[in-house]
Amino acid sequence: MKLTPYDKSDEVEIKQLFTEVFSDAEGEPEGVLIGNLVADLINTTEPDDIFGFVVTEQEQIIGSIFFTRLIFDTPVEAFILSPVAIRTNQQGKGVGQQLINYGIEQMRDMGVKLLFTYGDPNFYSKVGFRSITEEIVKAPLELTQPEGWLCQSLDGGETAPIAGKSTCVTALNKPEYW
Repeated sequence: MKLTPYDKSDEVEIKQLFTEVFSDAEGEPEGVLIGNLVADLINTTEPDDIFGFVVTEQEQIIGSIFFTRLIFDTPVEAFILSPVAIRTNQQGKGVGQQLINYGIEQMRDMGVKLLFTYGDPNFYSKVGFRSITEEIVKAPLELTQPEGWLCQSLDGGETAPIAGKSTCVTALNKPEYW
């Protein structure tokens, strides 16, 4: 198993991975939605605002993760982890946690201070995320499941409240993802 930054030339394989994984888990419409999100993230996000990583086995991508910039009214170096996919037949083997931890370390090495995600608190707590409220940090869009708004401080400190609104990259700035 090899963990590396993604290569834009792998866009088709990465989009297919997300489409298949989310179709298997949540149905074909969700798979198509998330596959298209990944393609949009890759093609419309400025290079300094997106970082992606893949896990490969025998030259095949079996997992992928993306982090995109989250902008606040006050300056803070923050990114949001979304989305992540591990090939269905590889799930439950720790591959996802290894990939997420690898991505977190890369982001920490780049000087990122805060990481956010929107997902299952039970899963993401295993890799250091903690639930936060929108009174502490406002999400970019209305949350359909507020308990899924999660944060991780990469400098070891507590997550201090951040006043004002947050804005995500254009591709992620759609209500259907929140």
